[in-house]
Amino acid sequence: MAPSKAPDSSRRSDRSRRAIHDAALALVTEVGYRRTTIEGIAARAGVGKQTIYRWWPSKAAVLMDAFLDLAGRAAEDAGAGAGAGDTGEPAPGIPDTGDLVADLKLVLRATVDELNDPALEAPTRALTAEGIVDAKLGAAFVHKLLDPQLALYVTRLRAAQEAGDVRADVDPRIALELLIGPLMHRWLLRTLPLTHAYADEIVDYAVGGLAPRT
Repeated sequence: MAPSKAPDSSRRSDRSRRAIHDAALALVTEVGYRRTTIEGIAARAGVGKQTIYRWWPSKAAVLMDAFLDLAGRAAEDAGAGAGAGDTGEPAPGIPDTGDLVADLKLVLRATVDELNDPALEAPTRALTAEGIVDAKLGAAFVHKLLDPQLALYVTRLRAAQEAGDVRADVDPRIALELLIGPLMHRWLLRTLPLTHAYADEIVDYAVGGLAPRT
């Protein structure tokens, strides 16, 4: 009789982590952040709560990791769907077709779709709200998720400056706030629908102010 194989502990850990991530995201969507508990996440994931505490210090930390994992998977799926010519590899960052307005509209429309996606909306709102009262969580949210995304805008706007499409005296880090700020303001306050048409208008207004003066 062939000897039995020892269980693969790393694979088991990966399965447990994914189950915990999925449970945390599902509960936040279903019952909200306040009513989500470590005990509830453990029960939903089919693990002991000590397993969760071994890897994370709090439910906020669980949700942060779960959201980063979800965002990473969504980015991979989007990149795989878009492709990048004959290489088959996704093009990183914001597209640079030479048309700044078209490129920014493409990205802001995708951001609108993400913010309107029920699977992403609830955890994003939870982390945004909790980050306001929990400075450590807020800093981690900015460092791990927002800063890498905002850096893509800086890179694209600097390329536009080099091409002469944006004034040389414009600070890209401030300029990107003209694009992201209004979008997030409407999303957070839920005052009006978040649409592709609104994203297009933001780009038109912002780029009009960034363009070289003639």
